[in-house]
Amino acid sequence: MVNTMHVIMDRVLIRLEQTKQQTDGGVLLIDELKKRPSVGYVEDVGEKVRSVKKGDKVFFYVFDDLPSLEKNLVVVRERSLLGKLEEQEQNK
Repeated sequence: MVNTMHVIMDRVLIRLEQTKQQTDGGVLLIDELKKRPSVGYVEDVGEKVRSVKKGDKVFFYVFDDLPSLEKNLVVVRERSLLGKLEEQEQNK
């Protein structure tokens, strides 16, 4: 078991956001219908990464199935990041 992983170069380590287990209408989703999440939180960045930092919520696209140490962690190149997401307060 790996306790700490540090990525290098232009890599970004992302902890995937949890996927829904059921639809808004209450229908349970089976594994084949769940798509791989493309939103997550930056856990670590390589020394050449300039666009994001640890803790940022990012939207990304993974071109290949990459090996990972944990099922909820992925390593992508910085160019796979599509943008940063920011939480906005809703006016009531």
